[in-house]
Amino acid sequence: MLFAVTCTDRLGALDMRLKHRSEHLLWASGEDSPVKMAGPLLSAEGDPVGSLLVVEAEDEAALRDILATDPYAKADLFSDVFWIPFKWTVKAPEGL
Repeated sequence: MLFAVTCTDRLGALDMRLKHRSEHLLWASGEDSPVKMAGPLLSAEGDPVGSLLVVEAEDEAALRDILATDPYAKADLFSDVFWIPFKWTVKAPEGL
């Protein structure tokens, strides 16, 4: 099952985001990563203020476990995290 996940950064946390960015990218882009798509959410000025991910997980409990391993989550970057089941319909990668 796929989930669309939005994460909002804590106010004033850009330095924290940048500090953990390389670890986060390794986590999200690893060959066995359940993250199928990801990128930053941007402010009107173009600064990152959160994250958008599409994550494959068996269920919400498994999704929680996956998200807890994100270096950004471990650094307590996010003020809130929201997810909802997602069906990739347009330009979906094969097998999803």
